Amino acid sequence: MNNLKDKKVGLALGGGAVLGAVHVGVLKAFEEFEVDIKAISGTSAGAIVAALYAFGKSAEEIEKIVIEFEWKKLSSLTLSKYGLLSNEKIGEIIKHNIGDKEFKDANIPLEMIATDITTGDKIILNKGRVADAVIASTCIPGIFIPVEIEGRFLVDGGVVENVPLSCLKNKDIDFTIGVDLVPERSYKKPENVIEVLYNSFNFLVKANKKNQIKDADIIIKPDLSAFNAVDMSQIKDLIQIGYDETKKIIKNL
Repeated sequence: MNNLKDKKVGLALGGGAVLGAVHVGVLKAFEEFEVDIKAISGTSAGAIVAALYAFGKSAEEIEKIVIEFEWKKLSSLTLSKYGLLSNEKIGEIIKHNIGDKEFKDANIPLEMIATDITTGDKIILNKGRVADAVIASTCIPGIFIPVEIEGRFLVDGGVVENVPLSCLKNKDIDFTIGVDLVPERSYKKPENVIEVLYNSFNFLVKANKKNQIKDADIIIKPDLSAFNAVDMSQIKDLIQIGYDETKKIIKNL
């Protein structure tokens, strides 16, 4: 049974660093079951996948892109006082795959979440250059340098809304689906300063998310407790988990 077929679906892809590979599996299942995504939003890792999909990349094409990810292809060391690394390479990957596009050119309405690190405001990014917005939304504070857009100093949207369901409000959709990648518990001891900073950030995300996801019609939340958010060798397994979990949910609707 597939009660999503012929429904207009809005999809919110949450943040989770490497765990974002799950989103690719979610999209593979949706394509297989002919689910019609009429609006898509992303925070952090979700912003990367949402941007590619909104501009016409299939789940299979996105899988090929994501499987090639390595940290050295996504980031570079910096001397900035605002972060250890630059994530401008993520923007270059977006431009390489879809061109230097603006939001208005998307095939599917697209929005992303970032955080104004000066005021704490939630910023919905839905105009201007898509690559710049992806850089901002994926900018984990302390690890990556904040991005300035229209005079605002922006970091990862997970600080304020990790599953960007608010972006789907007032859209012409029948069904709202969010993908939550933040495991309730992780047992892996941090091995370096990057993991210490990311775990600290993740605790904040977990504290904020419960109220944010309650209005979704469906939350796809696979058990990711055996994975960590920084190991790229897990990508294929994460894609499979996203596919299996989404397929199970669709069949049980």
